Amino acid sequence: MFARSLVIYASLWSLPWNLSGGGLVKSVHAQEPPPAGSAAPPATPAPEPSSTAALEERIRILEQRLQELDQRQRSEQRPAPSDPKAAQKTEQKAEQKPDQKPGAEQGPRQGAAPDKTAAKPKLLPVFTLAPGKGIGLALPDGRFSFNLRFRTQLRDTILRQNDKTTNEIGFKTIRLWLTGNLLNPDIKYGIQLAFGFGDFETGSSTPLFDAFIEYTRLRDLQIKAGQFFVPFDRLRTIREFALQLVDRPAVIRELSLDRDVGIAFSSQDLFGSHGVLSYHLGVFGGEGRNRFGGAVPGGLYVGRIAIRPFGAFDDDIEGDLERLRRPRLAIGLAGAYNQATNRQRGTTGNTYTLGTFDYAHAAADLIFKCAGVYLAGEVLYRQAWQPFREATKDGKTVREWSRSAWGYVIQASAMVHRQVEVVGRWEHLIPIGNTDPTLIQTGKDQNRQAGGGLNLYLNGHLFKLQADYFYLFGTTTTARGHQLRFQLDVSI
Repeated sequence: MFARSLVIYASLWSLPWNLSGGGLVKSVHAQEPPPAGSAAPPATPAPEPSSTAALEERIRILEQRLQELDQRQRSEQRPAPSDPKAAQKTEQKAEQKPDQKPGAEQGPRQGAAPDKTAAKPKLLPVFTLAPGKGIGLALPDGRFSFNLRFRTQLRDTILRQNDKTTNEIGFKTIRLWLTGNLLNPDIKYGIQLAFGFGDFETGSSTPLFDAFIEYTRLRDLQIKAGQFFVPFDRLRTIREFALQLVDRPAVIRELSLDRDVGIAFSSQDLFGSHGVLSYHLGVFGGEGRNRFGGAVPGGLYVGRIAIRPFGAFDDDIEGDLERLRRPRLAIGLAGAYNQATNRQRGTTGNTYTLGTFDYAHAAADLIFKCAGVYLAGEVLYRQAWQPFREATKDGKTVREWSRSAWGYVIQASAMVHRQVEVVGRWEHLIPIGNTDPTLIQTGKDQNRQAGGGLNLYLNGHLFKLQADYFYLFGTTTTARGHQLRFQLDVSI
């Protein structure tokens, strides 16, 4: 730029002298006024056309010379084309700000739009591990997760009956749970396997307990399909790990509905009532879990409604370990119809060989919790449409009986320490009419049970030591018994 300015200055300085002979100086002097009193000089003739052409030619030559100097200066600043690396460095220096150090990277300008083509960082799966809650792995976008956990019960049962004492010790149950979600958080799945000596049914050797898919996107219409607990009565659908006493009441084992294969529709917050209203509707096979082979067409149809006046709470867990100082109450009603079942108790028991029975079921239950106090009550009813079926085999009349009965359970507990709980329970089973003679005999011998237990919670229901005692009796005095049980229940 300095050379260019110098050329322009020198050229303009020399311009008047080079053009003075062409009449430019004369024309300038001719414009000055003459001295006072002097005669006017003769008029100066106009410049000839040749002088104007010479001026334009000189200007054109100067502009051409300036362009040549400018091109020469640019070529000196750029490297030779044969060195691409040097050219790249020169371009980087030309774009570099004066106060920026060489090699320093410039960040995006303030207010500039983000580069959508830039690669997004990959998020790693989230790994979880907690006592009693197993091992978990989840994708950050929520499209997939799984949780694997174990649970076991080591039980010792001492029974004194008819002047005879027996002792049974072993792993009553060993469970493996796999749960999670698939594709999005609203599609959940669950699989439970059981391997304890008390987990297998007669005629079924598979360890499968639960296997289901659940869609929870819709608040008032959640869908669950597979094999799982029939949503009938509360004291049966409470999970085994959350029981206060070593086992469920005998009335529940006799009259309730167990796991089955089917589909259920439900809502735990019907109409957005904050958990006050809930319902379940289901259609199942009616013969229980893990049944193989063809059977007479039929089905199990179930409906349940529950009301929680003070809002939702954990009514599917026994006890009040949190000892919250506010009342919580749940009242449930349920009905079911089991058409053409070939099991003695509807979904459990021995399999009939002479035909099927139709059963009507009803249930009412209540759960109350407040300040460490827990109260549960339930009434169950089952009625068959006919008392028995008969057939002749090998010249003999064979009869298979249905089982009709009703019963109730009352259970109460209190937390005497943040880790210690005392529990009491009373239950009564009453056969109905002309029904299975073995059920009638049970009603005479041991249709009532009264007892209690003591629990030490080391990690809530996930790690606990339990002990309970029950007095078994009926209307007769010949078959009364005493039962003492100890149990270690651990979830890993």
